[in-house]
Amino acid sequence: MRRSGRVASAAALLVAAALTGCTAPASSSGATPPAGGTDPGAPTTSVATTEPTGTTTTTDPRDALPSDQRRLSLAMRIADDGLQPKSVVHSGTGLFFAQNMMYRHSVAVYARDGSLVATIDDRVDLGAFGAAEAGRAAIVRGAPVEAAFSPDGATAWVSNYKMYGDGWRPVADDSCQGRNWDPGYVYRIDVASFAVTDAIRVGAVPKYLAASPDGRLLLVSNFCSQDLSVVDAATGEEIRRILVGLHPRGIAITSDSTTAFVAVMGAATVVRIDLATWEAAEIPAGSTPRHLVLSPDDRVLYVTNNRAGTVRAIDASSGEELAVVRTGQQPRSMAISDDGRSLWVVNYADDTLSKVATATMTVVQQIATDRRPVGVTYDPADNRVWVANYSGSLGVYDDR
Repeated sequence: MRRSGRVASAAALLVAAALTGCTAPASSSGATPPAGGTDPGAPTTSVATTEPTGTTTTTDPRDALPSDQRRLSLAMRIADDGLQPKSVVHSGTGLFFAQNMMYRHSVAVYARDGSLVATIDDRVDLGAFGAAEAGRAAIVRGAPVEAAFSPDGATAWVSNYKMYGDGWRPVADDSCQGRNWDPGYVYRIDVASFAVTDAIRVGAVPKYLAASPDGRLLLVSNFCSQDLSVVDAATGEEIRRILVGLHPRGIAITSDSTTAFVAVMGAATVVRIDLATWEAAEIPAGSTPRHLVLSPDDRVLYVTNNRAGTVRAIDASSGEELAVVRTGQQPRSMAISDDGRSLWVVNYADDTLSKVATATMTVVQQIATDRRPVGVTYDPADNRVWVANYSGSLGVYDDR
């Protein structure tokens, strides 16, 4: 049964109950600290601790607070000629991959301190991977759009919006309606060497991708062919293609790797897929659902609704809408805290980053970003939120 778009107190209680028990310097890359420093209203006392090795480290007591009691402040801004990121994704091991589409034909890799670690060119020889297409150039350029990592962080997969080279037709765009577009490719990247080690053929205009927590599968949403590619992560072979509807994008997978959710922007639904039987069911999800994340206990599915300017919470089991909150114009992507108490949402047309408390589904803080924030990721080790700004920068925010 669907609820109205207003956030009711009963809905807030349902969301809070669902989350109960959740387990809980300048560089050559152009990283610069903020001019204003940290939030002046926040405590600043540090605590020194001595580790068993005898090394003394300094911790901030704010890091021990639940995430919905912490505050965002700008830590640094990264901008250089090599950046025009559509997304930024944390590896889980302290590296941040920024995908620069066809504007820079690269993936820029940064360390936690904002230093540039590597720039990965998207030019590859498809023939070297046995993936060449008859009648088309084997040496191509891509357009990196999103990234996902293996559970151990050793492998990155990067989707390419289009391919460029003789015989290729990189003409599909976000208004495509399922015609016979060029196939798309996902690059497999070895994180230790930053080398592209495979090019995996998938559907047309692959956008989002997600690796199953058990390391078995890679799922890829193909925006123009309207389907989901299921890839064997070990072999790099596409083993199944599932039609899901007009313009699929965001993907979330449960922590036990049994169920996937796919946002279908053109159908106002999320498709729930059983990863054992491949049975699929539709869940109403509001207008233009774009990005998905699950609560740490897999009980609540959060959805950004791009044109509606909202984020909604949905019971992942029943499909019931629990609550809706308005965050700003065109909320694109979001990240969830490790304690499940907070969402960070980037509002593309408002140039803002919203922090949402999941227990009440209310915006508890909103902070300005650079122009056109489009991607966001979270590093729990540092309590930092990284924002990809399509205008050509990364913003890094302390959450303390």
